[in-house]
Amino acid sequence: MLLRSARHQKPEESGRAVKGHGEAMAGSGSDEAKLAQHEHEGLGRNDLLEQAFARANMVMTWKRVKSNGGSAGVDGLTIEDTIKHLRTDWPRIKEELLEGRYRPVPVRRVQIPKAGGGRRELGIPTVTDRLIQQALLQVLQPMIDPTFSDSSYGFRPGRSAHGAVLQAQRYVQEGYGVVVDVDLEKFFDRVNHDILMERLSRRVSDKRVLRLIRRYLEAGIMDGGVVIERHEGTPQGGPLSPLLANVLLDEVDRELEKRGLNFVRYADDCNVYVRSQKAGERVLKGLCKLYDKLHLKVNETKTSVSAAPGRNFLGYCLWGGRGKEVKRAVSMKAIETFKMRIRQRTKRSGGRSIQQVIGNLGSYLLGWKSCFGMAQTPEKFRELDEWLRHRLRALQLKHWRRGRTMYDELRKMGANHEQAARIAANSTRWWHNSNMELNRIIPIAWFDRMGLPRLS
Repeated sequence: MLLRSARHQKPEESGRAVKGHGEAMAGSGSDEAKLAQHEHEGLGRNDLLEQAFARANMVMTWKRVKSNGGSAGVDGLTIEDTIKHLRTDWPRIKEELLEGRYRPVPVRRVQIPKAGGGRRELGIPTVTDRLIQQALLQVLQPMIDPTFSDSSYGFRPGRSAHGAVLQAQRYVQEGYGVVVDVDLEKFFDRVNHDILMERLSRRVSDKRVLRLIRRYLEAGIMDGGVVIERHEGTPQGGPLSPLLANVLLDEVDRELEKRGLNFVRYADDCNVYVRSQKAGERVLKGLCKLYDKLHLKVNETKTSVSAAPGRNFLGYCLWGGRGKEVKRAVSMKAIETFKMRIRQRTKRSGGRSIQQVIGNLGSYLLGWKSCFGMAQTPEKFRELDEWLRHRLRALQLKHWRRGRTMYDELRKMGANHEQAARIAANSTRWWHNSNMELNRIIPIAWFDRMGLPRLS
C-alpha cells in the first residue's frame, strides 16, 4: 500500500490518500469531535444518536463533508444540491434516524486503477449518507479510538503513515531485520458483517447505532442501474469504513501485543519485525490462524517473510547507510508511479501552454513532496527534479514545432545565433535537444520564476 493511497483521500494524486474517508482527523477535526462529545456527555452511551445529530455536531459535520468534496452518489445529488434538499427534508430524515426507520440507499460502484495494476473498487454513498456517517464518526471515534493498539497508525487522530514508517525504521535499527509482511486478500470486500458487528457491540451499547451501521453495511451496491445485495464487505468510500476496519483488526493487534511482538499496522497493511527467518515463519503461521478466525484470507502470493531492507511499506523502503544506520528511501514502485503521473500531466499532445502545464503540476508535486519528503535520499529528489525539467524543456520545443519558430523563440530567451541554429536544425529531436544546450537557455531559475515546485 502506497503512502498517498493511505491518506484520507489516495487519491489518485500520488498513491493513497488525505481527503475522502471522512476521518475525524487530528487537530481541528478531532477537537471538534471531542467538543461535540463533551457538549452532550450527559446523554450517556445509549444516546449516541442524539449526540451525533445534535445541531453543534451537525454544523461541524457539514464543514467536514464539504471540505472532503467528492462526487454524487446514486441519487445524482452534489453537495450543493444536497444542501438545498436537506433544508426541507432534514427534519423528516432526523426523525427516521432517531426512531430507527431510516434506510440508507445503495452506494455507487466506482473502480479506479491501482498503481501496481488491477483496479480498486470504491463504494460512493450519497452526500446525505456521507453526512450521516460523518456525524456518527465524530461521536464514535473519540470514544472508540483510545481502545486501539498503539501500534495501529491508519486513519486515527494524531497518527499518520509517516509515524508508521518511522516506527518500522526504529525496529529495524534495533536489530529486528526480518519482516513478516502480511497482505490481506481484498480485505474491504471480505469483512464478515456478523463478526464485525459482534466486535463493535463490545464497544458500543446503543442498539440503534448498531442497527444503523448494519444497515449501512447491507445497503447494497448499484452498478449499471442494478442493485447488488451485499452480504460481506465494507466498501471503501464511506466515512465509517476506516473506523470499522480498525475495530475488526484490533483483535489481531492485541494478540500480537500479548505475544510481545514488534509490529506496525496501517489499515490492512501489517508488518511484524523479528530477528530471524525461522521466527518470522513461525509468526506468519500464527497470523494466518488469527485472520482465519475473522474469516479473512491472507494473500499467499504477496505475503512474505524476508529481510526488512528493500521491502516496500507505505511507499517507502529501508536501506542500510554508513555505519549500519538504517535509512528511509522512496520505494521504486512509488517512483515509477510518480513518473507515470507526470507523463500523464505533460503529454505533448495536450494542446496546453507550458505555463498551464506547470500550473497543473504544482499541487501534485507539493502533495508528493509532503508524502515522501521524509526520505533520506536527497540525491534521488535532485535526479527527479532534473528528469522533470528535461521533460518540460522537450515539451516546450514540441510546442514551438517548426525550426524557424524554435530559432526565434530561443533568440528571445537569450540564446546566441549559433546555439539557436543548432537546436532548430534538429527541430524534431525534442528529447535530445532538451538535455544539451537548452539547459543553459532555459535554466533552473526560469522554472522557479514559472512557479514549478522543487522536490530537492
